[in-house]
Amino acid sequence: MNVIYEPKGRAREYSELACNLYRGCTHGCRYCYAPSCMRTSADKWHAKAEPREKVLEMLEKDASRLRGDSRRVLFCFLSDPYQPIERQERLTRRALEIVARNELRSQILTKGSADLILEDLDLMKQSGTELGVTLCFSDDETRKAWEPNASTVMDRLSVLRIAHQAGIHTWVSLEPVIDPIQALEVIRTAHGFVDFWKVGKLNHMKDIESQIDWRKFLIEAKRLLDSVGADYYVKDDLRRYGL
Repeated sequence: MNVIYEPKGRAREYSELACNLYRGCTHGCRYCYAPSCMRTSADKWHAKAEPREKVLEMLEKDASRLRGDSRRVLFCFLSDPYQPIERQERLTRRALEIVARNELRSQILTKGSADLILEDLDLMKQSGTELGVTLCFSDDETRKAWEPNASTVMDRLSVLRIAHQAGIHTWVSLEPVIDPIQALEVIRTAHGFVDFWKVGKLNHMKDIESQIDWRKFLIEAKRLLDSVGADYYVKDDLRRYGL
């Protein structure tokens, strides 16, 4: 395969197949792991985004080879499929069309532009795409400090609500948890229009990680999710605090 690949490590807990459409991401999230994965600096990775060379051509070939595969293809791990450049390029919409045409299942993971996502809801519904939104904060000022160029908390909640009402399977990546109190508030606010939750801790920022009682958060999160009848998955790095 060329652009569809099988994730490893923590990413494997999210999807068995994935595809990154862009190189770079202008959201500028402080916790972003992509620069280290791509062996570049955060400044360079976040400075601009551009389409990967011949990405749709290679996706077409991979999708054809995998035609009918039951595993979902996730867009995207290393760059957001709905960051601002998507407004001009529309790679994500065309990618969803390609995988659907080849009878492949897909899912989105984004914290991007609400208007672009809403434009594609019709396609997501037709192709059975599952819409995932990263949502770690309930307070937008905190969100702005950590995810300066991503969409607002209110926009993300609105997208989830509208998609759920349209009959699209919605899920939230409650990862990385940075402020446990806000993470719990996200669950309280959004559980009525979120079909599935994936919960994971902050990693690679030891000074902040060490200040959080992860066992306490795990207990409280599971208790809250169970109380609202939520369907959820706790990632391995957080689940081990319950042992």
